[in-house]
Amino acid sequence: MTMTAANEAKAILQRLGVPGAVWSADGFEARSPIDGSVAGRVAETPDLDAVADRATAAFHQWKRIPAPRRGELVRLLGEELRASKDDLARLVTLEAGKIVSEGLGEVQEMIDICDFAVGLSRQIYGLTIASERPGHHMRETYQPLGPVLVISAFNFPVAVWAWNACLALVCGDPVIWKPSEKTPLTALATHAILDRAIARFGDAPEGLSQLVIGGREAGEALAADPRIPLVSATGSTRMGRAVAQTVAARLGRSLLELGGNNAMLVTPSADLDMAVRAIAFSAVGTAGQRCTTLRRLLVHDSIADTLIARLQAAYETLPVGDPRVDGVLVGPLIDETAFHGFDTALKQAVEQGGQVVVGGEREDRDGVYVRPAIVRMPAQSAVVQHETFAPILYVLTWSDFDAAVAMQNAVPQGLSSCVFTDSVREAEAFLSAWGSDCGIANVNIGPSGAEIGGAFGGEKDTGGGRESGSDAWKAYMRRQTQTVNFSTSLPLAQGVKFEV
Repeated sequence: MTMTAANEAKAILQRLGVPGAVWSADGFEARSPIDGSVAGRVAETPDLDAVADRATAAFHQWKRIPAPRRGELVRLLGEELRASKDDLARLVTLEAGKIVSEGLGEVQEMIDICDFAVGLSRQIYGLTIASERPGHHMRETYQPLGPVLVISAFNFPVAVWAWNACLALVCGDPVIWKPSEKTPLTALATHAILDRAIARFGDAPEGLSQLVIGGREAGEALAADPRIPLVSATGSTRMGRAVAQTVAARLGRSLLELGGNNAMLVTPSADLDMAVRAIAFSAVGTAGQRCTTLRRLLVHDSIADTLIARLQAAYETLPVGDPRVDGVLVGPLIDETAFHGFDTALKQAVEQGGQVVVGGEREDRDGVYVRPAIVRMPAQSAVVQHETFAPILYVLTWSDFDAAVAMQNAVPQGLSSCVFTDSVREAEAFLSAWGSDCGIANVNIGPSGAEIGGAFGGEKDTGGGRESGSDAWKAYMRRQTQTVNFSTSLPLAQGVKFEV
């Protein structure tokens, strides 16, 4: 048998212990974007009602287990991920098309969030509150919420699940995972790794973590289920709006990580050597298929020609190809639909007055490979304000710093942003309340490549959700204010008198 990318993925699944029963004559086609090869079809999950039932039953047991003990399961998951890091990372490369270092980095991110969550399991802190009533004690605590549905996207097929699942598990919540239908194999492998951790843990309830293979209909059905109090969804703004409306209709909670149309401001004082490196990674890493990808480069007009010339030279030598090959920096787009979006956006940009400086061509080979493009635009037109999930970098110029910040903010999305400057005033203005309106704002680093220690998420069409570090764990819990009267009287608050 020829070792196509899909066949290599299938061999890794066997090594990781994924049962052969996952394959079916029906179901979703498991295809590698590297060469378009097909590993087979993955069986769909047949009974979503039973999935919610099992998660509900698991919740009643899991919430009674002390949080540090729940953290032990996540610690074991971290150990299993370390042992399987190379295989799982390789699978990320094979199924999502990421270059080798990015695949390894994604699995490392899973390991890092395991470490974070283990520490969190002993730090789920509440508050004590002074009461105005004598002999009373007030406090605020956080309690387990219930089953959490995680809907993940193809571009980070395993890390986003880990952000949610590790926090949810230590918070006392079972997890249901509906991965992208474009990347079911990485989900199957991750769940097999988790199953090993659960087996070592010993007393986890059945249904604590479940994997649902299915399409849009499966996600919609689970999002509408009142037994699932929180839906964490990562994907397009269109998808997020649909999820939010469905969940809100039953007064549930949604945690949304949606579109990004991220900008970099480059000022006259910027270190252009650093800027070029940051632009290249942020704009073409993961073939432009990150929610934090750099899509808009806003450059001061006095340095625009110089910077664009340097970027053009860098783009002309970018190694595009099989992401498994050493030295390759740009792998494939995920599928033909992504190429259509890339091609259409370039044509629209030209129609709206843009000039393609470099790139935009499709490579003649199996899979969907393109040359990353730079397009100089006269204004922030409609195509620039739209997020195209492909490696297109729009360049615009400015002469006034405040106007540049306003230009950055004048798009529907609000995920990540950055400025390159050696001016303290410009840096602090960018980070001020009247500066960047994004959930992430950086100085002298690009918009892509967040660490797990900080809460990740954005505003406006990005959805407003926060995942990963800081106090993002609170989204997975219910807050409860408690008052205890340890006196022998019953005074009322605000001096109210009510004698009977």
